Amino acid sequence: MSQPVTPGVADAERALLAPGGLDRPQLDRILASIHTHEVDFADLYFQHSRFESWSLEEGIVKSGSFSIDSGVGVRAVAGERQAFAYSDEVTPRALEEAAVAVRAIGRQGRSAVAPLTRNAQARALYSQDDPVASLAEGDKVALLHRVEQYARSLDPRVTQVIASLAAEHETVLVARSDGLMAADVRPLVRVSVTVIAEESGRREQGHSGGGGRFDYAYFDDGVLKSYAKLAVDQALLNLAARPAPAGTMTVVLGPGWPGILLHEAIGHGLEGDFNRKGTSAFSGRVGQRVASSGVTVVDDGTIPDRRGSLNLDDEGNPTQRTVLIEDGILRGYMQDRMNAALMRVPLTGNGRRESFAHLPMPRMTNTVMMNGDRDPGEILASVRDGIYAVNFGGGQVDITSGKFVFSAAEAWKIENGKLAYPVRGATLIGNGPDVLTRVSMIGNDMRLDTGVGTCGKDGQSVPVGVGQPTLRIDALTVGGTGG
Repeated sequence: MSQPVTPGVADAERALLAPGGLDRPQLDRILASIHTHEVDFADLYFQHSRFESWSLEEGIVKSGSFSIDSGVGVRAVAGERQAFAYSDEVTPRALEEAAVAVRAIGRQGRSAVAPLTRNAQARALYSQDDPVASLAEGDKVALLHRVEQYARSLDPRVTQVIASLAAEHETVLVARSDGLMAADVRPLVRVSVTVIAEESGRREQGHSGGGGRFDYAYFDDGVLKSYAKLAVDQALLNLAARPAPAGTMTVVLGPGWPGILLHEAIGHGLEGDFNRKGTSAFSGRVGQRVASSGVTVVDDGTIPDRRGSLNLDDEGNPTQRTVLIEDGILRGYMQDRMNAALMRVPLTGNGRRESFAHLPMPRMTNTVMMNGDRDPGEILASVRDGIYAVNFGGGQVDITSGKFVFSAAEAWKIENGKLAYPVRGATLIGNGPDVLTRVSMIGNDMRLDTGVGTCGKDGQSVPVGVGQPTLRIDALTVGGTGG
């Protein structure tokens, strides 16, 4: 992989504005026309993206897609109100029409606007290389065949393998009425493998994969073999699993991807919009103890090459490492520009949107619980009777109450400090803020997920990362099918 190159505003202008006959002076006039009404601020969000996906099943390519998408979103904000229009035509006329539509949110009058004379300070957390072009089509199919072959070679009980890959290359440009221009070029790749294993008429599945902000060169044979082995091991483990017990018991969460439980049950409740509106279980609790001692949770959009990282958020602000909970004390929330202004707190660089056709809102990037000081083996040994959840499938959470239900894709019964046997059908049921107070031991093995997370909120999906060390949680409700 080539070394990261600082994204340039001038390059983004040539790529996004010039084809439609636009230039910076025209953007100045568009923003000024919005500010002929009394609005707090306005911005223009230009985007061009190339996306592909391939899926292999039963040894053949069952699906493949390629798309090119471009457009512009125009927004005006006045207090708590936002007006938004978008167009997939990036032309002076489309922008002028959108500007007329969004400025109606403000009263007649004039508000301050600055000419576009400042460029955002650029960072380079990842390469600008286009992953879609980094591998020939035949080589992409061959990559998927290798994943399938690796998985099938591991055990004769493997009856089906579904392998997929996806890549995206996105260029964005933000023009703001405070005079700032900001640009970013964002690669993203992912490989996934799902394995079905069958024995004595029973079928179980396993899943694995990973990716990040780089190109397909990351997926060498060693990485692909590790994905295949994890998926096969999970499927075979579930073939041997017994029905999960039900009841209130000690639960140990493994490191890495199990952080998705914290992301859903706690992370969303720490986003600024829910707290400004008073609808989060964490509303009004900054400075208060919300978790056990030793629990520190950060949202960090600055980790190089990670799926959830961004050089700049979708409002043109640099992403940050934001401490949300420190040693059990709530320190703050994740903010976009509008909510930070209304709450009179600093920006955190968490304004994100799915595309030019969506409004930005406070969203997570890479949300991580930091290390404690316990050895993972010591944590397992401390549990007389409980569940060890290694991996998770789907889940649901209610942001207002913090209540969640998560299903474990891979789990074990713990008896007398040892892993006794695998279990299937285990669901974890609880309340996010309450779970934070039940964390009794924190491991020293913090691990980030492999790069597979996608987060949904208000109908928008964005790539995210999670991470955590091994955790012991006391007295959590486990739903199961066993006695």
